[in-house]
Amino acid sequence: MYSDTTRAIRVTVEPRYLPDQSQPTESHYVWAYHVRIENLGEETVRLRTRHWKITDARGRLMEVRGPGVVGEQPLLRPGEHFTYTSGTPLSTPSGIMVGSYGMESEAGESFDIAIPAFSLDSPHQERRLN
Repeated sequence: MYSDTTRAIRVTVEPRYLPDQSQPTESHYVWAYHVRIENLGEETVRLRTRHWKITDARGRLMEVRGPGVVGEQPLLRPGEHFTYTSGTPLSTPSGIMVGSYGMESEAGESFDIAIPAFSLDSPHQERRLN
């Protein structure tokens, strides 16, 4: 698992390769990632936007921006958490994702929180020892 905390909001991500949805012979690899967002602070916040940077093994970058996550803009009171699962395909057997969520406090202040960088690894990735 990968975890990062910004402004008392912890984001934890657990990626998982999906062999049943992948087709390595056709350069199609799919991962699911489970995200938990925990409000460890004292203020109520709402997740408004997401911004992902997805880089494949060839260094090609794809950026994804949009409102909320999985069609929701969850409200997180102190001590509450929100979880969701999403996924991403790549044309290479490995990659990396990193990003941020745009949050809003009850007072109307907008701020970003970090989504930790996490590795997308499949058993089809060539292993190299340095």
